[in-house]
Amino acid sequence: MAQRARGPGGRAARQAAKLVLRRYGVVTSGLRRGPDFVIIGAKRGGTTSLYNYVLEHRSIRPLFPGRAHIKGVRYYDLHYDRGLRWYRSHFPLQAGGRHLARPGTKPAIAGEASPYYLFHPLAAERLARDFPEARIIVLLRDPVERAYSHFRERTHHGGETLSFEEAVDAEENRLRGEAERMVAEPGYRSVEHENHSYLAQGRYLDMLPRWFGLFPRDQFHIMASEDFYAEPQRHVNEVWNFLGLPPGRLRSRIRHNYLPAPDLRAQTRQRLADVFADHNRRLEELLGRSLPWPASKQPVR
Repeated sequence: MAQRARGPGGRAARQAAKLVLRRYGVVTSGLRRGPDFVIIGAKRGGTTSLYNYVLEHRSIRPLFPGRAHIKGVRYYDLHYDRGLRWYRSHFPLQAGGRHLARPGTKPAIAGEASPYYLFHPLAAERLARDFPEARIIVLLRDPVERAYSHFRERTHHGGETLSFEEAVDAEENRLRGEAERMVAEPGYRSVEHENHSYLAQGRYLDMLPRWFGLFPRDQFHIMASEDFYAEPQRHVNEVWNFLGLPPGRLRSRIRHNYLPAPDLRAQTRQRLADVFADHNRRLEELLGRSLPWPASKQPVR
């Protein structure tokens, strides 16, 4: 019986059930408000862990259907052509303008985590147009470590055949013209832009000003991934407070999507630290705070 459930027939049945649930979600989309908050990135910055920790609060509902454990809808980067009703179908039913909470609690909030949003050239404008009051949560990881972690993820999934050093050297040619084409052809999906942008996705100064120009700064909660990893309880409570919720205590400390790998070569790390040093200094100036990254060599002025 269990083997049949895992076989082709079982997979087909599960897929059919998912389609039925999604159709129900679309039909009832008028009763589903959409996101109160969105974790927009950065990719490989701890967004999966943060989202799962945030969900532990009794006043935060998971995406629909709950048993699917959906983290991100990926609407504003990959599925925008499916329309707003499809996007809303992923959120809990609401009553009186608020998401229905778990039994015995007050009205709840809901959100999603799609870490490619931060880098995607159209995601900020799309989200601002549809949900201008959404609260935006951003995790920024040391660009050098983020790049290497991104590379390890791609090799783990068979999407990268070059060495890390070769991939870094090939990045400029791989990405040439891709963002411009995405803007010119909104339905175009660039595998290169999403998957081989190891350094580019760590150049936060190329992304944050676009987001800051579309949402008020008080709708952002920005933290360093390294601080979050070091003190998850503290930083999750800060997120809950940002969302207007009382503090709580984490039940889990699992680091989701962690991929152990050999350390980055010291020579490569120093080379990339030098590449990002000025960027990180200017990022600190933009944010008005210091960042816990070795490549950040000068104090905030």
